[in-house]
Amino acid sequence: MTLASAASSIDGGFYTWVTELAQRSPAALDSAVRVWSDYGLALFALLMLASWWRSRPADPARTAMALCAPLTVLTAYLVNDLVKSVFHEQRPCRSLHVVTVEACPALGDWSFPSNHAAIAAAAATAIWLTDRRLGAVALAAAMLMGASRVWIGAHYPHDVLIGLLTGALVAWPLTLTARRCAPTVVRLRDSRLRPLVAAE
Repeated sequence: MTLASAASSIDGGFYTWVTELAQRSPAALDSAVRVWSDYGLALFALLMLASWWRSRPADPARTAMALCAPLTVLTAYLVNDLVKSVFHEQRPCRSLHVVTVEACPALGDWSFPSNHAAIAAAAATAIWLTDRRLGAVALAAAMLMGASRVWIGAHYPHDVLIGLLTGALVAWPLTLTARRCAPTVVRLRDSRLRPLVAAE
């Protein structure tokens, strides 16, 4: 069994059902999902920025976690991309030859696991550990990001699931480890960089 057939046997039927549903759906819905899927990661950047801003009057450990969130997300992306380079799973829109909302990525643009899902999950995890209120929004957005990748035809559901898990599993320990930088935040509060780490 080839990797392509193995991947399609996992959830290819569900992927086909979703992409066919997308074809029967209103064009406005497909357009909205496409825009979210392509540009929605910007929301996570805004949420991380808001998390940092809200953390400044808080304890130094929380501020440290917020400041380290972008590095955490970058690390999760690199780990996920390494996994992607090992498996070389072809995109389902090429293996199953279905009509998709978005044009199928080029050959060699591997599918497993989803980078979008990993980035979204890593950001959501880092934000949730820093700010529960913003984190709830980020977690919901991460689920929607993952679902959108299947809807537009870019990924199998298992690509998204493993991407979400990879992002969360990388971000969780890294974000908690970032609390060790609290003493540095305390020192910065007595320096010219105080506005970065304190509200006053």
